[in-house]
Amino acid sequence: MAGIKRASHRELFGWAMFDFANSSYTTVIITVVFCIIFPRIIVGDGPEYRLGNFLWSTALSISYLVVLLTAPLFGAIMDYTGSKKKFLFGSYILTVIATASLYFVGPGNILPGILLIILSNVGFSLSESFVSSFLPDLGPPEDLGKISGYAWGLGYFGGLLSTAAVIFGLNASVYTMDNFPNLRLVGPMTGLFFLIAAIPTFLWVKERTVPRSLPKKENYFTIGWKRLKKTFADIRDYRDLMILLASFFFAYCGLSIVISFAFIYGDQVVRWSGTTQILMFVITQFTAAGGAFLFGIMQDKWKAKKTLMLTLVIWLVTVSLIYGVTEVTAFINSLAGASFKEEHIFLVIGSIAGLGLGSTQSACRAMVGLFSPDTKAGEFFGLWSFAGRLSSIFGLMSLGLLQIIFGLQKAILVCSVFFLISVVIIFFVNEERGKMVALKHSGE
Repeated sequence: MAGIKRASHRELFGWAMFDFANSSYTTVIITVVFCIIFPRIIVGDGPEYRLGNFLWSTALSISYLVVLLTAPLFGAIMDYTGSKKKFLFGSYILTVIATASLYFVGPGNILPGILLIILSNVGFSLSESFVSSFLPDLGPPEDLGKISGYAWGLGYFGGLLSTAAVIFGLNASVYTMDNFPNLRLVGPMTGLFFLIAAIPTFLWVKERTVPRSLPKKENYFTIGWKRLKKTFADIRDYRDLMILLASFFFAYCGLSIVISFAFIYGDQVVRWSGTTQILMFVITQFTAAGGAFLFGIMQDKWKAKKTLMLTLVIWLVTVSLIYGVTEVTAFINSLAGASFKEEHIFLVIGSIAGLGLGSTQSACRAMVGLFSPDTKAGEFFGLWSFAGRLSSIFGLMSLGLLQIIFGLQKAILVCSVFFLISVVIIFFVNEERGKMVALKHSGE
């Protein structure tokens, strides 16, 4: 990793544009629009939508199971064959096609809807891991926080633009059967945005990994497994990476719930208006982008570990406030002699939470880059994806089951538990030791 020069502005922009492009999928489909269409219209088990919420959790969890079983192996193969861009392109095309195919999912088409969500989210999640594996080659260690934060921050503007196009172009904040002809176009429009916006990535990002020829009686899968086995055999050397991934596991348990259920919570628990929903989306995109940029700069000046811990504390506080939004609203009204509604206070709390939305993931991605030898970036980002997807399964299924028993409002408290555990674990990461180990194993 020593001596790596910063990539050109054009290449950095090309790499960041994939975050801009793929944010259309995670924002429109997973966080803001289709996550409400699915329980409300496709499943339609109102008024509490507990079955719809559970099936949504299940579909996402199955997709993450597929990713956690494949991402580390694909990462090892990419490192050996020098084929990161080919793997990235394949996952990108899968996401685009499966997302556009949501057009064919109508009321009652639960199984096709689940299948397409699984396929599209597998493609998206793998692409997130594959594109991140380019990060260690884009600049020296002291620049990775800024580079990662720049891309993640740009991603929120991609989410803002694509979701604005869907909401205002298709009137997609009106979740009724009368508006379904418009709502069914959400998938195709999102897929088209992703398809076009990611083109600069494939034009300008360079494949720097040097491919190696296959030994006799070997194939790419056997080579991949052997590289993974060697990494796991040497795992004690990478203990700080393992501690980081353990912390990230619990952080992403909470984040996966927030990303997948925040707008469902606003719709079903807070019962916000369409105006507040749009305001929440717009404001959190800006606060999330600002958080990613700000914390990315802080990370390079203030150390990655401290920055990551601060973002986790923000989450711990805001999720607790979201759970108690009724009491918080009553307290503020009594204190200020005002008459705010719960949806107004929820909007303010959610906007603050947005600061941690991109910064937590960006900070962890940059730390994985710092702890990755140059010849194992694909593998280690595959492990990062493994931890993230395993935690998503655990987090989403925990919430899915708890909300069946206790209801969504009480179940959301599990997020605070997850963020608290993550904060405790991150104390044990030694950042300097992790970077030295990465430097020691570079070139192997």
